[in-house]
Amino acid sequence: MKLKKGDKVIIISGKDKGKTGEIIRSLPRESRIVVAGVNLKKVHKRPTKSNQKGQIIDMAAPFHVSNAMLIDPKNNKPTRIGYEVSEGKKIRVARKSGTTIS
Repeated sequence: MKLKKGDKVIIISGKDKGKTGEIIRSLPRESRIVVAGVNLKKVHKRPTKSNQKGQIIDMAAPFHVSNAMLIDPKNNKPTRIGYEVSEGKKIRVARKSGTTIS
């Protein structure tokens, strides 16, 4: 999986198409990511203490990594990710502009 936690992505398909956000969690075994403010679901929380109330919370749910693309740090457009080897280290590179991705 080429996308990692902390990357800024844009959603390219689904109900949240066009939204942008930062990856807050990565699930590589399932090829899924969780992006802040995207794919929000209502979660019903029970009260945990006797003096507390139950509540309904909006929570970001995971979605497939193929529905998101990295935002190029140079020109803020969606880009694919490539790899280059320099000085014995494998680094991620934005295909559109050629800039390295941290």
